[in-house]
Amino acid sequence: MSEKYNIRSRVMTEGLSRTANRAMFRAVGFEDGDFEKPIVGIATADSDVSPCNVHLAEHAEISKKRLKTLGAMPVSFHTFVVTDGQAMGHEGMKCSLISRDTIADIIELDARGHRMDALIGVGACDKTIPGTVMGLARVDVPAVFIYGGSIKPGSYKGKPVDIVSAFEAVGAYSAGKISEDERHGIESAACPGPGACGGMYTANTMASAMEAIGMGIPGSASVPAVEEARRNIMEDSADALYEMIRRGISPRQIMTREAFENAIRVVMALGGSTNSVLHLLALAREVGVNLTIDDFNRFSDTTPILCDMKPAGRYVMADLYEAGGLQMVMKMLLERGMLHGHCLTVNGRTLAENLESVEVKLEGQEVVHSFEEPVKTTGPIVILKGNLATEGAVLKTCGLQEVVHTGPARVFDNEEEALDAILNGRITKGDVVVIRYEGPRGGPGMREMLSPTSAIAGAGLLHEVALITDGRFSGGSHGMVVGHVAPEAQAGGIIALLREGDMVTIDSNRKLLAVDVSDSELIERKKGWSPKKIAYTWGALAKYAKLVSSASEGAVTG
Repeated sequence: MSEKYNIRSRVMTEGLSRTANRAMFRAVGFEDGDFEKPIVGIATADSDVSPCNVHLAEHAEISKKRLKTLGAMPVSFHTFVVTDGQAMGHEGMKCSLISRDTIADIIELDARGHRMDALIGVGACDKTIPGTVMGLARVDVPAVFIYGGSIKPGSYKGKPVDIVSAFEAVGAYSAGKISEDERHGIESAACPGPGACGGMYTANTMASAMEAIGMGIPGSASVPAVEEARRNIMEDSADALYEMIRRGISPRQIMTREAFENAIRVVMALGGSTNSVLHLLALAREVGVNLTIDDFNRFSDTTPILCDMKPAGRYVMADLYEAGGLQMVMKMLLERGMLHGHCLTVNGRTLAENLESVEVKLEGQEVVHSFEEPVKTTGPIVILKGNLATEGAVLKTCGLQEVVHTGPARVFDNEEEALDAILNGRITKGDVVVIRYEGPRGGPGMREMLSPTSAIAGAGLLHEVALITDGRFSGGSHGMVVGHVAPEAQAGGIIALLREGDMVTIDSNRKLLAVDVSDSELIERKKGWSPKKIAYTWGALAKYAKLVSSASEGAVTG
């Protein structure tokens, strides 16, 4: 590589005054001549705390070796992971969303502090994906995101099972629908090896969105973690980064408004996670793209769900890979004029050029459906507004053609109280479970409600009981669920004023979330309301509660 490629790092490595800087670099393997090469930071969320990320360092080494052969000087550093499946249902989940912004901060600080010329970001579990790409975008040097791949399904009694099967087994066992031996069997089989949760949950949704937006190389999102093809992805990603360095391409040139529209369209076609709303809004802010929560309904209304994926469907990412992968779905959308084909991607080619040789084969498989016979005629995510959510709320319709429900509010001020009521049979058909003070500020940290939604599903009440919250949902949640209610309870939103028995309406057709209480009554109730005392007075959770924005703006801290 030419000396011109070390544009940023030369400030740190050239000249007499940088003698001590170079001395330290020599201790980690730099030699004469290496100081003229670009320094490439490889940020990995590797951790043996979870199957999602346990393999990432090994994979990153493949990219590192490739970069050295290309003439770069790769240096590794770690971000971290809070794994949702393990943090779920207790205080640990308060740390999950916070980790997204902290990961972005780590990448920014490390890349700026060491004057890195380019970056590779490797992530797998839910928040490591948006957090990593937010960091890459913030620094805006040539950068590529690499997904670590999804887990393959486990098998119990000849049927595929995954992590959501384990969560739903809790409700099924509590309702007497399965035995303790069956519950234990599902638990033991659900996670057979490395990789992120296998359905179209948040990790696979965001990995797909990042490929669609252009920050991952073509074909990278669908390949399972243990496939040999992962080696090719790591090497090809290094090659793509070299080309970006050579041509001076940076994330902000890739992540345009139209690229975000491609990502949203793909999320809808896949039946993706509601968390994509939160993360895409946050990422758009990093690159200065004017994306709002109101933009999502246009894509939901005009995009059918083409993939029969869990949690509401039958298949996981490994099945989509075998059927043709994300690239096939994107080719179908492009041929319908539903994607912007001219958008630039990290390999220096346009999205349309990347899809040119992709074949669409729908025969012989049931994972990907045709436009003529979609899984659902509209998308999985609907933005609701009304007196209960003047800034917006996010409804997940995956598995349901529509959601129209009115019922009495059953009000809980935290997740644990609601879960106890569900598991002990105190929630009945027609109820609307309300879980509040779990928003970005009120939680703090906006916990996911997979345990309550899975308990509802396991108890057989999926289509009879609705749940609304100012918290959020796992990509594995399904049923009549509404999250991200904003303003949240801690900010004085109407959800804070709800009382037992208030009649709440959720209507996906009218895009409405409302409570049948007069404005005058709500004003009167507000007089007696005060914010909840935040339990954390110092540390990361306390800082987050003070800094975080509304969920309707992506729950960002910057």
